[in-house]
Amino acid sequence: MSTAGHALGLRGITRRYGNFTAVEDVSLSVGSGEFLTLLGPSGSGKTTILMCIAGFVAPSEGAILLDGRDITGLPPERRNFGMVFQGYALFPHMTVAENVAFPLRVRKLGAAEREAKVRAALDLVQLTRFADRRPAQLSGGQQQRVALARALVFDPSLLLLDEPLSALDKKLRAELQEELKALHRRVGRTFVNVTHDQEEALSLSDRVAILNHGRLVQEGPPAALYERPRTRFVADFLGKSNFLQGTVRQAAQGRFSITIGNTQLVQALPAGAAEPAVGALALLSLRPEKIGLLDDTASADNVVKGRIVTWSYAGAGYTVTVHTADLGSLQVTLPTWRAPIAPAEGLPLRLGWSADASVPVEEDAA
Repeated sequence: MSTAGHALGLRGITRRYGNFTAVEDVSLSVGSGEFLTLLGPSGSGKTTILMCIAGFVAPSEGAILLDGRDITGLPPERRNFGMVFQGYALFPHMTVAENVAFPLRVRKLGAAEREAKVRAALDLVQLTRFADRRPAQLSGGQQQRVALARALVFDPSLLLLDEPLSALDKKLRAELQEELKALHRRVGRTFVNVTHDQEEALSLSDRVAILNHGRLVQEGPPAALYERPRTRFVADFLGKSNFLQGTVRQAAQGRFSITIGNTQLVQALPAGAAEPAVGALALLSLRPEKIGLLDDTASADNVVKGRIVTWSYAGAGYTVTVHTADLGSLQVTLPTWRAPIAPAEGLPLRLGWSADASVPVEEDAA
């Protein structure tokens, strides 16, 4: 099986349905052999973009390029793209081997070559011993692997994945994520994945493109998006975040301070960012896991007092909501193993975080 990846380019892709714009002016480059995930809530345009790439939907404007060649007008069957659908779309009356062989039959490959390619594809997804079974005799995870083998058996230029893990339960989904990631490394092919699951996007992808209301909001490596979101939407959608809005009081030496009520907070200025104007409003995003508990003697760049309003146990951590006088409610994540406190409603706390724990973000465009 060939391992050559291909580069994909989207240039100003727009798709309208009457007066409704599903996708608006999206441009993206996907490198050869890269795993890119299109992430966003329902209605964000991610599936429409995938259908445009596949050729099932024609963009109203813009161009789709494969290795620099314009394929916008090329029909789906001539794009040589593999696709894995949410429901796998396996033929129930065919065996596993027959399902995987189907794209090769359509391409009129000879029996010997067809058999060799099917065997290699099934070996790739570790399903060789299930070749003679029918889809109904397989688990959901095994069916997903059959769909992957069928999408890869004809050496596609790209592999397109339309929420391929969404039908699986949480534990199996986590296992299949690891398998899919390992498969991507083995075949070296370019993968474009669609999901609304933030954890899946962070776990699988080399790069994530976040969409909202048909627009590309931010794209980059998963860690960069999580640690340095540009907007309130990205910070809120990709994980959990506390939002702190206050007035800038001073800015100097790579830091600035804001006041919220009677509380002053110190914020590190991100690399390359301009100093905010004194008197301007600033919005900060602060992840719950970056807030620590302080005893009476400990200090931090930012310290606030509060009381626990609610808490819940989630195995590895406690999710605690703390009411503060000036900052309102803060969500705090505490590890359960050797937890510094036993959470209880009404329990007073001192919370602290460093100046670089939070990050300035922009309000979302209307």
